Amino acid sequence: MSILLRILSPEKLLLEKEVAKVELPGAKGRFVVLRGHAPIITALNEGEIAWAVKVDGPWDKLKTGPGFAEVCDDKVNACVER
Repeated sequence: MSILLRILSPEKLLLEKEVAKVELPGAKGRFVVLRGHAPIITALNEGEIAWAVKVDGPWDKLKTGPGFAEVCDDKVNACVER
């Protein structure tokens, strides 16, 4: 099982991928989302969103501007400025 990660800007869909974990630049610090994470809506700081296809695998990263993220039902939707 995996998490559906979607990263969107106001102009377009930047990434849509099934991943094992996601790390987000939350307004109160970076945090990791794994399967079964509690539902949350949070502001995001400018920084990097990172993800890995396997829990023990390497991270891929995308630099983003500020925005917000919603985590619910093993889905992460990040809406960010680019």
